[in-house]
Amino acid sequence: MESLKLTTAALSTIVAAVTLAQPKDSTHEEVDIPQEAVVRLLPTQDSRVHGLLVLRQQDDGVQVVGRVIGLEPGDHGFHIHEFGDLRDPQGKSAGGHFNPDGKKHGGPDADEHHAGDLGNITAGSDGTASVDKLAKDLKLHFVIGRSVVVHGNADDFESQPSGDAGPRVSVGVIGFAEVKDPQTGGIE
Repeated sequence: MESLKLTTAALSTIVAAVTLAQPKDSTHEEVDIPQEAVVRLLPTQDSRVHGLLVLRQQDDGVQVVGRVIGLEPGDHGFHIHEFGDLRDPQGKSAGGHFNPDGKKHGGPDADEHHAGDLGNITAGSDGTASVDKLAKDLKLHFVIGRSVVVHGNADDFESQPSGDAGPRVSVGVIGFAEVKDPQTGGIE
């Protein structure tokens, strides 16, 4: 019995010594919430659409700026999707629109819409769309690791569950990166 007490006391002393020897910074520190992310849009199978986007946290939502190249002229559905999974060559593994609140699909200014409903982007006659959108009330840290999808057709903002925007022509994962130019995000 005496040896059990000595063993317990010795182990307690060792645990206390190891605990005290740990640097104060070894616990989980507060991590800065990301203020900026990037998306490199890649073409899906049989597409040539690509681009670069920068997402920045603002007081009233997430600002999405950038350029998409290789589109047919006109409007194209533009959404944040639930997964950052690019395994499917047609972009289907990105899942549906990011919709954590279980709302119906709609335009970005509608009373009810998915958090990932960003509306349409418009390509000019050269097939290029300049993007400058505000995803109101969205927080950047909720979409890191998810994806942005560009569709082949316009989002009609009514058809459920996704606006009948046609095939996915480009997809990219929202991720952290060092942005070289704070004004343009490296978008030339």
